[in-house]
Amino acid sequence: MGSLRAAADRLSRLTRKPDRGLGTREQLDALLDSQLVGTLSTVVDGQPWVVPMLYARDGDRILLHGSSGAGALRQVAAGAPAAFCVVVMDGLVVAETTFESSANYRSVVIRGHLETLSQDAKSTALETISEHIIPGRHAEVPPSTKKEEAATAGLALAIGDDNWIMKQRDGDPGEPPGPVDVWCGVIPLNTVAGAPVPAPWSVGPIPESVERFIAARPAP
Repeated sequence: MGSLRAAADRLSRLTRKPDRGLGTREQLDALLDSQLVGTLSTVVDGQPWVVPMLYARDGDRILLHGSSGAGALRQVAAGAPAAFCVVVMDGLVVAETTFESSANYRSVVIRGHLETLSQDAKSTALETISEHIIPGRHAEVPPSTKKEEAATAGLALAIGDDNWIMKQRDGDPGEPPGPVDVWCGVIPLNTVAGAPVPAPWSVGPIPESVERFIAARPAP
């Protein structure tokens, strides 16, 4: 157990370019609340396993859900060590050489062990995740059936004081030591919502939840 604790301590410290580290809980929460998808990682039978997952932050924990029949998800539900990563690409940094080029980004990695939620807690968690992804949609559709909830696993990953690490790069490429004869700069990147495309069997107008989602992510 001591070796695992020591490894976790090392992994929670920035050893390269520590100036890119972000340290406040407010910054962490803001990043998590601004995104929809992260990647959950663990080891199953000695093999690495990574899967992208929709999520929501609920206070001091990350809420996740997936199929209760997924073997790897059962592995982390049983207490295997896991890590959850969220990354935002804010721009491509185009320098005078490809070696010096980089990216503007924000990222967070949270490590720990996932908790399996009880039935009542799972129902609440699923609503919380839905409200984080498309606020208001949960009230526009029928509630989940008992069969649907039984087929869904609900998990929580605690956010503590020392089990996460956050990084950021922002700004122009580094100024070269001498004159250059090529363009250098930053290509900004943004996530925007396009016009909704109805399914062939869809009925009714575009719901308010979808309209609000699109309005919150306009093209710059």
